[in-house]
Amino acid sequence: MDKKSIKRKILVATTNPGKTAELRALLGADVQWLSLSDFESIAEIEEDGATFAENARKKALGYAKATGLWTIADDSGLVVDVLDGAPSVKSARFSGEKDSDRMLLDHKNMAKVLKLLEDVPRDKRTARFVCHLCLASPEKILIETEGTLEGLINDKPVGENGFGYDPIFFVPHLNKTVAQLTRDEKNAISHRGNAIRKLRHLLAQLLKTA
Repeated sequence: MDKKSIKRKILVATTNPGKTAELRALLGADVQWLSLSDFESIAEIEEDGATFAENARKKALGYAKATGLWTIADDSGLVVDVLDGAPSVKSARFSGEKDSDRMLLDHKNMAKVLKLLEDVPRDKRTARFVCHLCLASPEKILIETEGTLEGLINDKPVGENGFGYDPIFFVPHLNKTVAQLTRDEKNAISHRGNAIRKLRHLLAQLLKTA
C-alpha cells in the first residue's frame, strides 16, 4: 500500500460522540478519527490544572503517550468577570461534584451563577465562553488554539437548545441566548467553533509535512 494512502489516525480525547463528530465535520481533515470509546482500558487523565490551557495540554499529552497517537484535547468553560473569572476550570462542577444526571447538574450550576449575580446590574454581568484546544504527539505539543464568545449573563434561563450554561448566556448582537440558537448558528459563533476553525488551517499544514 502506498504510504500516502494510509490515513493519519488522530484521537479526540472524549467519549462524547457528538464532540468527535463536531471536530470531524469542522476540521474536514482526511484522517481517521478515533475517540476514547475506542480504547477499553485507558486510564482517565485528571483535569487538575489552574487554567483551560493547562488541562487541555495535560489531556492531549497524557492520552497521546498512552495510545501512541496524535491526540486533540480541549478544556472549556464559562468566565464571569464580576466573579473574578469563576467558574472557569470548575464550570462543569461549579455546584459541587459531578452528577450522573447531566441535565440536573446543568440546572444546579446555572442556579448558582444566577444566585451570585442576583444583585449585579445587567451591564456588569459581562462574561465569555472560552475553549482551549491542544493537539499533541506522544513527544510534544504540536498545535494550540483558543476561541472565545463574548456575552452577558441573563437574569434567567431562556431557550431549549444547547447544554451547560447556554440558557443563561446572552449574545447581545443576536439578541438571543445561546440556547435559542440552532446548532448551525451556535457553531458559527461559539468558542469551540472559533478554536476549531483556527486549528483547521494549522492542522492542514502540519499534515502536509508530517
